[in-house]
Amino acid sequence: MELMVLLNALVTRLLFVLHSLIGVWRVTAVKKEPKYWLLALLNLLLCLETGLTLKFKQGRGYKWFSPAIFLYLICTVPSLWLLEIHHGTQYCGNEPGAVQVNVSNQDFNQSRDSSHGSEGIDHHIIQTAKVFVNQLSTICETVWTLALHQTFLLLLVVGRWLLPIGVEITRDQLSQLLLMFVGTAADILEFASETLDIEDVRKNYALINAILAVWTWSMLQFPLDLAVQHIGCKPNASTRRIPSLLLCRYSAELWNIGVSLFIQDGPFFIVRSILMGHFRIFNQMLVFFTAKNILVVTLQLYRLAVITLDFRATILQKSRKGEVSCCPCEPYEASTHATTDQDNEMKEFVTFPPKEESQAPSENQ
Repeated sequence: MELMVLLNALVTRLLFVLHSLIGVWRVTAVKKEPKYWLLALLNLLLCLETGLTLKFKQGRGYKWFSPAIFLYLICTVPSLWLLEIHHGTQYCGNEPGAVQVNVSNQDFNQSRDSSHGSEGIDHHIIQTAKVFVNQLSTICETVWTLALHQTFLLLLVVGRWLLPIGVEITRDQLSQLLLMFVGTAADILEFASETLDIEDVRKNYALINAILAVWTWSMLQFPLDLAVQHIGCKPNASTRRIPSLLLCRYSAELWNIGVSLFIQDGPFFIVRSILMGHFRIFNQMLVFFTAKNILVVTLQLYRLAVITLDFRATILQKSRKGEVSCCPCEPYEASTHATTDQDNEMKEFVTFPPKEESQAPSENQ
């Protein structure tokens, strides 16, 4: 096993565990009940996955799916749910959005005066750490929750970058995936912060749960890599139907459209429409992002129509030439002696005018 692969695999998962434990600590501090430390046991799943990946995959990733990212979601999402539900019950003395973490010089001087030699230095470091943790505990709960949301999404992108890739995904595909994740993370953070910060939403417990459910549903796209990978297929019995051929050729594009319509922009649009239409909640940003969701959904449907028409035109053209191709990377040449079963079945779906038979003039004998 390569040293860098092992190092990246371990460091990334260590960051996941550390961030998850910080979330559990905040839940325990807010709820003031030690039983919430049991949420930290979820990290055992991530530790088990680490061992299995190192043993069977030599630290590298899997095709189309990242178990480490998925288990990181399982470890962190429950803590964020509890913090959002408990949002606003703690008094916040700072200005909105202001974060003040100050360790007074007097505390430092007192710990320095009481310390001498090497043992004194260790004592000074411990005292400084205690003072720093106490200051962190005084930060407003809403600021803590927003910071955990932000670092959660950043770690998803950075962690996917640091995790060793498998042989099935290339560096070019990984770079495309990371760029997509950056835009996706920004939209998800905006959705959660913009809707949950509305005062009328905070008064409705059912609305909070519904918004968090849609937010959790949108997070499930991060463990998947289908948006940049084409499904490898061959002209066999499974690709004799038009839908199968369409999925084979445009798998990445269709997955992208499906994610936007059913996992991200579609559900976001539905939630925002309900807030404005049923609950009569209006503000400038809510209207703007609703319009943005409408535009994205419309463009994705337009893209789906363009792909379908282009595929139909390609099939018509190849059928007239006696050729059928599943994927651009796997061309199929028709035989000059006899057509295959796939060609015959393709022609059942495509109709075109029959050719007029021309009789050759008989030669004089």
